[in-house]
Amino acid sequence: MKFYLGTHQPAWLARRLGVRLFVSHRRLAGRKTMPRAQGPWALDSGGFTELTIHGRWRTTPDTYVTAVRRYRAEIGRLDWAAPQDWMTEPEILARTGLTVTDHHRRTVDSYLHLRELAPELPFIPVLQGQIIADHQRCADIYERHDVDLAAQRLVGLGSVCRRQASQEVDDIVRALAERGLRRHGFGVKTTGLRRFGDVLASADSMAWSARGRREPGCAPGHRSEANCLPYALAWRRTLIDSLSTSQRVNPTAGAGLYASASQTRHQNEDPSCSAVAVMRWPALTRCMP
Repeated sequence: MKFYLGTHQPAWLARRLGVRLFVSHRRLAGRKTMPRAQGPWALDSGGFTELTIHGRWRTTPDTYVTAVRRYRAEIGRLDWAAPQDWMTEPEILARTGLTVTDHHRRTVDSYLHLRELAPELPFIPVLQGQIIADHQRCADIYERHDVDLAAQRLVGLGSVCRRQASQEVDDIVRALAERGLRRHGFGVKTTGLRRFGDVLASADSMAWSARGRREPGCAPGHRSEANCLPYALAWRRTLIDSLSTSQRVNPTAGAGLYASASQTRHQNEDPSCSAVAVMRWPALTRCMP
């Protein structure tokens, strides 16, 4: 399984981290200059935030395509990009005033439209839903539009990140595996990776940042660890080690995925943070002075 470390900090793309990153369009849009990627990364469309704030997509497909073309050209090393999909969490449905079926159709329409506008860009289809039948119906809509999901490099699995500790989500992920899909889990936390990481092709997570908000900053200028690079890398290292121990992750998948902690620490020592020694610690607490 390929693991993408989510980050609010696009500048991390320019660092030789030896890890894959997951960055939102909302963090890149409007920048005058772009970082040049030193490793592979994937692009989130920022749909959850867009629909939460506005109840609809205000970013047009043409604008999004123009942005993704720029990211691929100026940042480089883009693995894939999410479409402008429509999540189906209850709070999102309440905000849009639409049904799950409406969101299915709009999600599929977005993928088809983006693919038509820019067939050269690596957009992936995404499945949305709340129960197994929802995700299966969403997959059926793609198939009716002649999208062979089993032939796609990845198929995103949406609207599960807040329910991943449940048996229902485990069942959804495994049921979709029977369709032969290479699934990417959006926003998968540690609990979810331990439950169904063995049947995912890839996943991303920013759970480290949520945890870091509750931790005191490791250096002057760090109010918390929510955007601390050494903290994020230490969290990832602990996660990968725990999953490798339980044989939930294929240790041969993805160049650089299993760089040693000492190697990662050496590559990423940050003079603004005195906490790089945390990379040696098997248990993650906080960046130690």
